[in-house]
Amino acid sequence: MSFDYLVLGATDHGGFNTLDIFATLFFFVLLLVLLKKVAWGPLMGIMIQREELIASEIEAAENSRQESARLLEEQRDLLKEARTEALAIVENAKKQGEVSREEIITTARSEAARLKESAIREIDTEKERAIAAVREEVVSLSVLAASKVLEKEVSEEDNRALIEATIAKAGEVK
Repeated sequence: MSFDYLVLGATDHGGFNTLDIFATLFFFVLLLVLLKKVAWGPLMGIMIQREELIASEIEAAENSRQESARLLEEQRDLLKEARTEALAIVENAKKQGEVSREEIITTARSEAARLKESAIREIDTEKERAIAAVREEVVSLSVLAASKVLEKEVSEEDNRALIEATIAKAGEVK
């Protein structure tokens, strides 16, 4: 029996050869069983593993996206806090500057008033000294004039006492 005979024999009868049908069916089932054991089982295992891997990667990506969104929101909140703190610091610095300016102005005014009072006291002191010097000069000139008028020498102490009394009375009259 050659191969040609088997192929020709199936067509020679003009009908179905049950032995060929059963052999084909048997080999087909055997092929299916072998494919299931050798190829389909491991292939399905790989596909299930791949599906689980993809599902876990999708879940990880979603978790990562949610974490990124949470971190972004935290960063925005921190940025808002930082801006608020910066504005508060600037406002506080302005207030401190204003307070310092007011303190400097107050200190300068009080120092100016103190200097003015000191200058007035110094002027009054110098004025009193000048008046005393003028009085001394007037007394000396008066003693000299009086001694010339009287042409006699009066003791200087008596004459000075007399002139000072006269000047004091003249000062009270003013």
